[in-house]
Formats: sequence, C-alpha cells, structure tokens
Amino acid sequence: MADPETPTSQGPVIISNSSSERAPIIYFDGASCFGHHNGAIQIELAANLLMPVGAAVRVDVVQTAHLRCSPAAALALREALDKALAMLKLGQQQPDEAIPAVKN
Repeated sequence: MADPETPTSQGPVIISNSSSERAPIIYFDGASCFGHHNGAIQIELAANLLMPVGAAVRVDVVQTAHLRCSPAAALALREALDKALAMLKLGQQQPDEAIPAVKN
C-alpha cells in the first residue's frame, strides 16, 4: 500500500495525496457572472434551489463559489473542461450494444 504522504505524479505537476480528501466539491448549474480585476479572472458559480411555495415551486439561485485565478490558470481550466467534454462526447457516440438473449 502506498504511503499517504508520498506525492503522486500526474504529468509535470506533483499533487500531494494529503490534500485531495480535504478539497471541497463544488457543484454549480452555471456561471452567474464573470469579469476581471487587477489581472485576476473572476467567475461566480451558482446553483438552483427548488423552494416549495404552497402547491408551487420557486427557483432560487445561490452562489456556490467565487472562482479567482490567473489568466494562465483560466486557460488551463478551459483546456481541462474542453477535454472532459470531448471525452463525454466520445462516450456518448459509442453504439449501444444489444443485450444478447439468454436461452436455457
């Protein structure tokens, strides 16, 4: 079993094993707004909340994260998102395999 304090290598960047379980999981339905300030990219991530109001439902939008990064980090994030979307598209294009009929 690997030592949890031994860093793992993924390409040229070494990521510590001890940090991965502490990182938050951020879910969002969209980016509510974006901009830049003093050279830093700013993106606000938001999620929809469904709130019951009598027999109806109201949708509230709440901020889930305030993303701040350098332009280089924003380009790396965009590249990662593009690659993940390409992987998803490839997975969806695979033909559905027919389930063979079982004969007894």
